[in-house]
Amino acid sequence: MAEKNIVQETFPVLGMSCASCSARVEKTLNHQSGVKKAVVNYASATATVEYDPTSCSSETLQQAVQAAGYDLLINQDGNTLEEAEEAHNKKFSALKFRTTWAIILSMPVVIIGMFFMDMPHANPIMWALSTPVVFWLGRGFFTSAWKQLQHGSANMDTLVAISTGTAYLFSLFNMLFPDFWLSRGIHPHVYFEAASVIIAFILLGRLLEEKAKGNTSTAIKKLMGLQPKTVTIIVDEGHAVPHSSFERVIPIEQIRPGDIVLVKPGERIAVDGIVTEGSSYVDESMLSGEPVAVSKHKDAKVFAGTINQKGSFRFRAEKIGTDTLLAKIIHMVQDAQGSKAPVQQLVDKIAGIFVPTIIGIAVLAFIAWMLLDGTGGFTHGLLAFVTVVIIACPCALGLATPTAIMVGIGKGAERGILIKDAESLEIAKKIDTVVLDKTGTVTEGKPVVSKLIWNTQAMTPGTGATAGNALSDIFYSLEKLSEHPLAEAVVNHLKESASIDIQDFESITGKGVKGRAQGRTYLAGNRKLLEENHIAIPPSLQEEATRLTSEAQTVIWFADEENVLAIAGITDRIKETSIRAVSELHAAGIEVHMLTGDNEATAREIARKAGIAHYQASVLPQDKAAFVSRLQAEGRKVAMVGDGINDSAALAQADLSIAMGGGSDIAMDVAKMTIISSDLTKIPEALCLSRLTVRTIRQNLFWAFIYNIIGVPIAAGILYPINGFLLNPMIAGAAMAFSSVSVVSNSLLLKRKRIHEGEENKEVEPPTETIMKKEFKVEGMMCNHCRMHVEKALNSMEGIHATVTLNPPVATVEFSDGEKTLEELQKVVTKEAGDYTLKA
Repeated sequence: MAEKNIVQETFPVLGMSCASCSARVEKTLNHQSGVKKAVVNYASATATVEYDPTSCSSETLQQAVQAAGYDLLINQDGNTLEEAEEAHNKKFSALKFRTTWAIILSMPVVIIGMFFMDMPHANPIMWALSTPVVFWLGRGFFTSAWKQLQHGSANMDTLVAISTGTAYLFSLFNMLFPDFWLSRGIHPHVYFEAASVIIAFILLGRLLEEKAKGNTSTAIKKLMGLQPKTVTIIVDEGHAVPHSSFERVIPIEQIRPGDIVLVKPGERIAVDGIVTEGSSYVDESMLSGEPVAVSKHKDAKVFAGTINQKGSFRFRAEKIGTDTLLAKIIHMVQDAQGSKAPVQQLVDKIAGIFVPTIIGIAVLAFIAWMLLDGTGGFTHGLLAFVTVVIIACPCALGLATPTAIMVGIGKGAERGILIKDAESLEIAKKIDTVVLDKTGTVTEGKPVVSKLIWNTQAMTPGTGATAGNALSDIFYSLEKLSEHPLAEAVVNHLKESASIDIQDFESITGKGVKGRAQGRTYLAGNRKLLEENHIAIPPSLQEEATRLTSEAQTVIWFADEENVLAIAGITDRIKETSIRAVSELHAAGIEVHMLTGDNEATAREIARKAGIAHYQASVLPQDKAAFVSRLQAEGRKVAMVGDGINDSAALAQADLSIAMGGGSDIAMDVAKMTIISSDLTKIPEALCLSRLTVRTIRQNLFWAFIYNIIGVPIAAGILYPINGFLLNPMIAGAAMAFSSVSVVSNSLLLKRKRIHEGEENKEVEPPTETIMKKEFKVEGMMCNHCRMHVEKALNSMEGIHATVTLNPPVATVEFSDGEKTLEELQKVVTKEAGDYTLKA
């Protein structure tokens, strides 16, 4: 088939009840003519199919899946997701109903079977209560086992159906025809309690699994919900009245490339496009993850799903539908989720071999008794068959994983760690690399004023004794009128100031704001704004601004008509727990990377302060997912930690996805784990918890199977020729119960385990502060390329952290391991960078 004709589509799949079902659907799709590759994701109940539309169609695929006993939703319209969700909710409700009633009806059967077997009509009462449990509430196991038999395979449902069916029918025979056994000197015991309790426990396990999978599709649904349903376009009335137009609200599906779209304050942008008229600031944190809104003016690009702030503008639609950046993020999340092969639960893997083996042993035991014991062959053979199947009952198997998971997840919740499913616990213990998003994860994600420095020399006597307060009021009032998020940081910092009237207010795009108060003109913005207004910058403030910039802070200048009055350093603070968390991860042998959409200087400084050796700046959402993929290609097991919608594709791509609770709902829906408190120190705890829980699951499975390994041969009668011992089915039932008790008890021990390696209140010291800092003038730098060469050369020296600026041409050098001489510094710069001269 021609590669260029291949299309890829993702279809919801209905009717799957276990991992073997997804394998069956996948096998069916891959056998269709024209299908290049099909991957079925049991967790998300979707099938991603690459096929040649000239050789087969979605209808053909649907018919093939329906013939296999399942269904494929192929009408990819707005209702497809809702239809799939409705089907899942219906299935979950039905499972919850069956589980509840199975437990309610099984409890009296267990009580009678254990303590009141001699009460009048005990057997008929147990039969009456267990019959609806087995054949009504547990009918799904029998129908699934029949389907598996038709396809020549077996799974957990097969073992449940055979064991419960045999126990029930054998008990029914013993209740109706007790004389058959009494005449042969054997007490006719019934096992109705075993049959009903098995069904109840296995249904409970399925309910827990279904609940864990329940929110898988909501992440995609919320991403799709970021696109508004309607859009306001500007329609030209015609040539009768030149340049006349009016607004028209249309459904999002009707928009076409080239349409002029009106965006009002607070609205979500519907499609990708280019601004044609007006200006505003747009919150693009869903794409970039950065808290600072982006200025938009004529010819600037805007993207679907982002939120306009206070301004209003028009833009020309460029990309619509599946071509928008938002749609591509959605597609990336779907691909990352679908690319993961369906995870076969450990129990199902073992059951695939265990089930036919047990059935074979039971049948062989029956045949052996028939051949070797002439008179009592049938009696002993039937007892052996039933005993083998009962002792191999998967009650403990059904409990092994759910009980450990329930305790592990409960313990995690107590520690502020939400875990979505068992798969993530199993993966977490293998993690050797953690990738952190910067904003909102390592840092707080909220711009704040870290330092406000006033120029006291510029405060003239004419302003009075309360000059500082008066200027604070003006600075506050001026920034309050600005739409820029950095201005909001200043407003929050000066919130105690009084609001005064500002005349002739002007917002200067990309530079700052301007206005008049008390007869003078004031400005607040970046350095470019000051230069355009020919305002001199005093050396003392210039030095402070350079220092703040070197510390990855954004500087806002406040000035009047002649002088700079103040500078404000604005930063996104590192969380107090981030340094400790990175230290603990390093101590556990885990490599830490940081990704951010922010600039190089900010990323470098944040990484240095947090103790992170590996970082990348100016990273786009698709770059984050690709970065995770590259690490995986190197054989690493990667955990991605993020809090924004922009992290969702990378979260889905990672082996383990961890969302911070203070972030977006979508990040939390995609993620397998959520840290409620957004405290990074919970990540080492989560990894430790996963190791303990997986260890408990494996121990449980050991106890679940060890009695089978010992008990099955004894149940088959291997000891009879040696000492005449033949295991009674009742003892087999007790052995089964013991295995269940051991499993539950072992899971409860997990509650007492510690999941924090160090002391709770132990302070982890931040990286050692610099012992000495010096500034050197740099001669010979002509451009930013030169600056980068000098900076790289200086930073190559041991015990040195250097920041080089082009304007002014200064190298700020911090010595953390003893001061280096000017000659030593110059030697390295000349060797590594070229003809640049350092001067003290």
